[in-house]
Amino acid sequence: MIPSVPTQHMSEAGVRRLDLAGPAPLLAEDGVELLPPRCSAEGTLRRMLVAALTRFGERGYHAVPVRDIARGAGVRASSMYEYRASKEDLLFDLMRMGHEEHRDWLVAARRQSGDDPREQVSAIVHAHVRFHATYPLLARVCNRELGSLGPERLDEVLHIRNEAVSTIGEAIERGVHRGVFDVPDLYLAAAAIGAMGLRVAEWYTPESGFGIDEVADSYALFALRLLGDAGPVGPPG
Repeated sequence: MIPSVPTQHMSEAGVRRLDLAGPAPLLAEDGVELLPPRCSAEGTLRRMLVAALTRFGERGYHAVPVRDIARGAGVRASSMYEYRASKEDLLFDLMRMGHEEHRDWLVAARRQSGDDPREQVSAIVHAHVRFHATYPLLARVCNRELGSLGPERLDEVLHIRNEAVSTIGEAIERGVHRGVFDVPDLYLAAAAIGAMGLRVAEWYTPESGFGIDEVADSYALFALRLLGDAGPVGPPG
């Protein structure tokens, strides 16, 4: 059943429409958990991370002065340096956390999906979409701010990111070798599927008229069709 959506999201033909060209939705309301469970920071440091995340995600790293983060965390700017030496330290904490969380979601999905490449791709895409819908601000920062990191930190984050890319790439390659998938270029196929999921963080909200499972199911089907396989694959168990 198609959930009800606001009238402005419906065309005359009854097809749901979203303003994908508009600004990314803000999801920093009270009660929304912005950081994954792997974040062990508490107290002032956690408030600093949340303040940095919301501001980086909404305005961009370079547009956010330290005093704004301090104000959001309820501390003086000078007090922040007791916890982190620089604004980039906070960005690095967030980038590493987000990339590790995303990679682990994808790896777990692959391990739990059996040996069928189609099921593996479906499960990985489900995890990819769910991560970006569950932690959109964190995903935006991770995907937008790579160029804001120094060289050594960028290398560390890119290593984690490439592990996630390899997870989907290996599943696609396995399917090609078994004759299940037919794509002209493995890297471009993985890049297209990955990019499709990244955009979920830019438009999805619980008020969009779609459930996360509905979006994930559809994107998994899109991915299989892109790979040359249109056969039905159920959602991961």
